[in-house]
Amino acid sequence: MLITVVMPVYNEVQTIEEILELVTANPLKKEVIIIDDGSTDGTVDLLRDLLNARDKKYFKPWIDDIRLIEHPLNCGKGAAVRSGLEVARGNVIIVQDADLEYDPDDYSKLLQPILSGRSEVVYGSRFLGEHKAMFYWHQVGNKFLTFVTNILYNTTLTDMETCYKCFTKEAIKGMRLRSNRFEIEPELTARLLKRGYRIYEVPISYNGREYWQGKKITWKDGLSALKALIYYRIFD
Repeated sequence: MLITVVMPVYNEVQTIEEILELVTANPLKKEVIIIDDGSTDGTVDLLRDLLNARDKKYFKPWIDDIRLIEHPLNCGKGAAVRSGLEVARGNVIIVQDADLEYDPDDYSKLLQPILSGRSEVVYGSRFLGEHKAMFYWHQVGNKFLTFVTNILYNTTLTDMETCYKCFTKEAIKGMRLRSNRFEIEPELTARLLKRGYRIYEVPISYNGREYWQGKKITWKDGLSALKALIYYRIFD
């Protein structure tokens, strides 16, 4: 089985080398698709240097491929994820942020329900596992959006907005995603649930960062997520 790790990146020059090392150190056969979404802080230049330096310690023999896709302008996380999904070759796909909030050591937890045949879609829940305390209103917003998801789509998720979404390539086959920004999270969830997939949740660790460290999501993205949940339930 080949795992595809889709990693959207935007202005993560402080963390990109470390997260790339952590991802590639995981002993799974995988391809890593990095999508630089118009970074302006030197991230893309660092990525080019890292990918050209094949003697770096984290380029292990089990890595099938590491590719860099460059967006000339910043289009948003959703656009980056879509670019990665379009070229993914793996049997199973994992979405990975580049900011060190999520730990690649949790890949085995995400993959186990798929490998054992229990589900084709697995989410890593930040609220079931150990985690650094979040901003209070972020937690309220996350739980509210998950609550709305459960009502609209008749499910029992604990963390719809999690980055760690893992699914078989078959589960998204033919899926025409449209979101450009953070509303990719509710769109993916809505479309998977409407296709009849029951999402399996596993506990993951979470080390949330502060705004001064580069955190980008705001309350406006929460409103966009809410509109997306309603739109894909009623109109799409």
